[in-house]
Amino acid sequence: MSEPTVFIVDDDPSARGGVTRLIRAAGMNAESFASARDFLASEGWTRPGCIVLDVRMPDMTGPELQEELGKAEYCMPIIFLSAHGDVPTTAQAMKKGAVDFLTKPADRDDLLESIRASLAMDAENRAQRVESSAVQDRLHTLTPRQHEVMTHVIAGMLNKQIAVGLGISEDTVKIHRRRVMQRLGIRSVAELVRLCEKAGIAPADPRRS
Repeated sequence: MSEPTVFIVDDDPSARGGVTRLIRAAGMNAESFASARDFLASEGWTRPGCIVLDVRMPDMTGPELQEELGKAEYCMPIIFLSAHGDVPTTAQAMKKGAVDFLTKPADRDDLLESIRASLAMDAENRAQRVESSAVQDRLHTLTPRQHEVMTHVIAGMLNKQIAVGLGISEDTVKIHRRRVMQRLGIRSVAELVRLCEKAGIAPADPRRS
């Protein structure tokens, strides 16, 4: 994975340059863009990092860019930095997932602290996505019946209960359980529960079995 980058999107050359110099002086990578559309065209949003984003810009505003990025599979953390931080705009930006909303001229330490927190958040989110993807790949090796048995196992049901609920023999349930554990490379039900939680798989409802 490439080094994280702080992307500064601001149509004000002075503000854009000042923030870029500050970030680089703090030992972090920085790239700047004069418009939201320039940033979108660069596809920088697909890389590790965070965005320091102005609110009022011609053609596409900061909130509009946030809205557009929100449609992607993953959106890196956004810090709004603006001289126009009215309450409704701030509230809407935070509601849609912005990490922070700072008013220009922002305190140097506050901005750097927010940037570092955003980069750490992005790194953690991306690591979780990689882990979740790996888990999904392993789960896709299961047959539909094995997957069904698995959801009953993580619900805490006994083999006999699963057999009755699915209309199969208890021995068949045991075979499926064993193959699930083998294919997923785990040894305990506790591990299975944790893996399913990471993948967002819900336990079967015992009342429907």
